[in-house]
Amino acid sequence: MTYSEKYIHLIIIQILIWLSLLITPACIEFVSNQDIGKALNAITVTGKFVLPSAVLYFINFYGFVPYLLFRKRAILFYLVNFLAISGIHLWLFTPTFQLQENWKVAFWSLAAASFIINIVFVGCATGLRYIVRWNDLNVRLKEEKQKSAEAELAFLKNQLNPHFLFNTLNNISSLVQIDADTAQDSIGQLSDLLRYTLYDSNQTQVPTEGEVEFMNNYINLMKLRCNEKTTVDVELQQPPKSGQIAPLLFISLIENAFKHGVNSRKESIIRIRFGAQGEQLVFTCENSYYPKTQMDRIGSGIGLENLKRRLELTYPDCYQYVQELRGDIYFVQITLQNCL
Repeated sequence: MTYSEKYIHLIIIQILIWLSLLITPACIEFVSNQDIGKALNAITVTGKFVLPSAVLYFINFYGFVPYLLFRKRAILFYLVNFLAISGIHLWLFTPTFQLQENWKVAFWSLAAASFIINIVFVGCATGLRYIVRWNDLNVRLKEEKQKSAEAELAFLKNQLNPHFLFNTLNNISSLVQIDADTAQDSIGQLSDLLRYTLYDSNQTQVPTEGEVEFMNNYINLMKLRCNEKTTVDVELQQPPKSGQIAPLLFISLIENAFKHGVNSRKESIIRIRFGAQGEQLVFTCENSYYPKTQMDRIGSGIGLENLKRRLELTYPDCYQYVQELRGDIYFVQITLQNCL
């Protein structure tokens, strides 16, 4: 619902409430006496009191409160309301000299009650306008937070893409010197990966099927740099029912597994799992732990920080991130809730 549509609905509701105040006495009169003439007369009498109060209410709600009270002109706000209420009473209750003495007490009691009721209507208009203003501010604040989060996510993804491309090109560059034919096939795979990162991953959410295929292709490229001492155990399962997931979410963890979990002179293992558990998606990555130099840690640190921030923005209160060192095995698990 747009801002203008919301105000149209609010105006309609307010008009209906005032119309109900106008016709309720007439309905009661008609039900009691079955006399349409008395019912119409009741509308006339009621209208003499209700319509000025309705005008006072709407002038306050759409005029005096936003343009005087909200703009720190409280004294002028109270003054114009006092004059408006006084003007209504001069119009309604001027001919007191025509009343008999025994009617004047009741007359002035009615006038006092009407004065108080109009003050209440002004208070209702003021209170409701403050509620509407507070709600508008909350809506705008949420919209600004959403825009800020979307901009930050776009920035994080823009950081991720060059980082991903840099690592993949390094792999293929080293492969060219060893096996040119395999390198050529890898360039074709890289083309598919880049197509995914440039086009499909521009969405905030992508189908899990496409993401699983992307991870498989990416892992195949990363395996090219591994020798016979490295065991890569991968099991990426398509969920039984289609779901949505943030694109390129686990790439930083896969990169780090191959970067920090492989030692060309020692036995190394990389174990990657992905699949559904009920309504949850679970990604697990385990790799041998070989501490790297400070220079190597800088690049991986950017990727992990981006990952954590993306999780906070995309899955607030709907994810679990476990990261721990289990002996000589580095273990990371991400659980995404309500994705299927």
